[in-house]
Amino acid sequence: MAVQNLEKLIEEKELVQITPEGYSMYPLMIPGRDQVVIKKTDPERIRRGQVWLYRRPSGMLVLHRVWKVRKDGVYMVGDNQTQVEGPLPREAFIGMVVTFIRKGKGFGSGNVLYVILSRGWLLLRPFRMVIMKPLAAVKRAIKGKQH
Repeated sequence: MAVQNLEKLIEEKELVQITPEGYSMYPLMIPGRDQVVIKKTDPERIRRGQVWLYRRPSGMLVLHRVWKVRKDGVYMVGDNQTQVEGPLPREAFIGMVVTFIRKGKGFGSGNVLYVILSRGWLLLRPFRMVIMKPLAAVKRAIKGKQH
């Protein structure tokens, strides 16, 4: 789907399902495998921990998690990143992720386990790279033994 059409689809339809690209939201989303359902939502309802689609000043569409909401704007961060982006104006926000789909099974963004894990992951932001590097090394070692 062309990026230009995505905003229009979200504006016209109640729900839009997409397959995100890139690794900024890993391990929550793996590109080419996982999908999300985005719903047009009032940006005044943005809350910490939610995942939103927004447009950067450069024009790029991004799917990241809300780090903080303040009077000066909204601060965002990818699950696989430590750098916080913002403040972003509420007008930049297009829609909120309401469902995550992994291997054909969906779970809502209001799922209690998901909310607990995503809030915990936000708290671990300063330590993400310390956590992710050893996990990646273990994953590579397991894959190496399988081949």
